[in-house]
Amino acid sequence: MTIKLGLTAQSEVTVDMNNTAIHIGSGSLPVFSTPSLIALMENAAIKCIDGCFDKTLTTVGIALNIEHVKASATGEKIIAKATLVNICNRELLFELEAYDSKGMVGKGSHKRFLINIEKFMSKLK
Repeated sequence: MTIKLGLTAQSEVTVDMNNTAIHIGSGSLPVFSTPSLIALMENAAIKCIDGCFDKTLTTVGIALNIEHVKASATGEKIIAKATLVNICNRELLFELEAYDSKGMVGKGSHKRFLINIEKFMSKLK
């Protein structure tokens, strides 16, 4: 697969007690948590470029700007969509949207950076 503008991918999850704000600690209500929305959106971006690079390379998240615009109750299915909208050297920019059965849950953008895995991990030692 070749990396190119316009690539899209989706991730989905059903809201259950494990991804609610009260369980995660990001709020006091049993509704889909913002940290869970962020993880779902970021996962859609990762899926978007899955298979575009050889096994020595991967991407890491470097910026995220989202709005969590609507609460979602337990039992709702949330679908996040990522679209690759810009490539600048090793920096990739994605537009993000998420929906449940009642409409938009969140929107925003996410930047990822292409890295060499071995070189990146050696800096942590």
